[in-house]
Amino acid sequence: MILSDLQLALPEIFVAAMACVVLVADLFITEQRRGLTHTLALLTLVFAAIITLRVMVPVGDSVLAFSETFVRDRFGDIIKLFAYLVLAGVFVYAKHFLRVAGLFKGEFYSLSLFALLGVMIMVSAANLVTVYLGLELLALSSYALVAIDRDSASGSEAAMKYFILGSLASGILLYGMSLVYGATGTLQLGEISQALAGGMSDNLMLSFGLAFMVVGIAFKLGAVPFHMWLPDVYQGAPAAVTLLISSLPKLGYLALAIRLLADGMGNMHADWQAMLAVLAALSLILGNVVAIAQSNIKRMLAYSTISHVGFILLGILAASPAGYASAMFYTIVYAMMSAGAFAVMILLSGNGIEAENLDDFKGLAKRSPWYALMMLMIMFSLAGIPVFVGFFAKWQVIAAAIQAGFVGLAVLAVITAVIGAFYYLRVVKLMYFDEPESTAPVTAPIDFRAVLSVNGLAMLGLGIFSGGLIGVCVRAFG
Repeated sequence: MILSDLQLALPEIFVAAMACVVLVADLFITEQRRGLTHTLALLTLVFAAIITLRVMVPVGDSVLAFSETFVRDRFGDIIKLFAYLVLAGVFVYAKHFLRVAGLFKGEFYSLSLFALLGVMIMVSAANLVTVYLGLELLALSSYALVAIDRDSASGSEAAMKYFILGSLASGILLYGMSLVYGATGTLQLGEISQALAGGMSDNLMLSFGLAFMVVGIAFKLGAVPFHMWLPDVYQGAPAAVTLLISSLPKLGYLALAIRLLADGMGNMHADWQAMLAVLAALSLILGNVVAIAQSNIKRMLAYSTISHVGFILLGILAASPAGYASAMFYTIVYAMMSAGAFAVMILLSGNGIEAENLDDFKGLAKRSPWYALMMLMIMFSLAGIPVFVGFFAKWQVIAAAIQAGFVGLAVLAVITAVIGAFYYLRVVKLMYFDEPESTAPVTAPIDFRAVLSVNGLAMLGLGIFSGGLIGVCVRAFG
């Protein structure tokens, strides 16, 4: 280990140190001053972003550290910056819910920062062990967050399901990594790629290892048929935690897929393309069709997530820089859309009761026209209505799939997107055309209202000026 290695990993070191500081400092902060923990966590994200920006590597370059187990490149830096942004929004949204629900604890912030650290390590992994270290740090933090409300039977049940199936997925992924190591004799992703380029791709052990790794990635993303944990966890977890696990981890799992499949197993792309094509098709169909039958908005958005995972896989299976850039663009946009949708649900919750049924959105336009408009923009973006950023995200991945020769999958994506528009527009119909079931005013702290307004307006603004963010994603892959 040399000084330059520590400089490259300075954002990770800072976040790890501050997560511990938040955990210890919270012991000495009284219940009445718990907002200091929230402020400290937000400042951690601000300074982490500044540090990341100061040590960014040039476009097209990558620098290895810690005996080539850690890599800094533009892809990783951009994902980290958006991870900070998404988590900052989550903290602002969650504070309001946690106060009302009696869960305003320092553990939420420290565990969230450790989850962020797991994402950052996965994003910068250049070695199979580093990948697994980041994955488990994110997973273990997520399990604990789901069970943060110890008095909730549904939360405990969801955490147990998440833990059991998540552990199974981690074990499958680790077994696949061990088979790849056994076949190639190395844990370095770059060396694995070189071994495959040398003609080792017909090795049977390697093929089995690849299959297990794809299954592990599909489990973590929630792709069909490995999606069974996702709706139950979304519904059982407290709304603030569902908000977190629906957004931040997706950025990490995108990095997991690209590091393992593109950087490590890129020369076997014909094999994993076929696997991802099946996963994408099943996710697009089941996610959109089953979401129609849901009356609980958490479960509806869970099946919606499954369908969006299908779109993300469309970009990855293109196996080209344009495809990876489109998947990155889609994941970033989806994280912001999902955070906004759950934020509106939190906004309507009160007195310890979550507004998780679709009927709770009835007449929102009469109770609060502005927040109904924000939810409308988020729903339109999720549905892929033109002008909104979700439309351009879908356009990019579908175009990448067509360029890669997956025309049938692209057509299926368009058809299922039209089907999916139904359940998003149903929420809009409830808000604007139904009578409200409650006349209680919609209230929230000013920071919550400000961030939600920016989040909603960003769906339109990023759509009209989508070229900038698309360009950032394209340059991330040189």
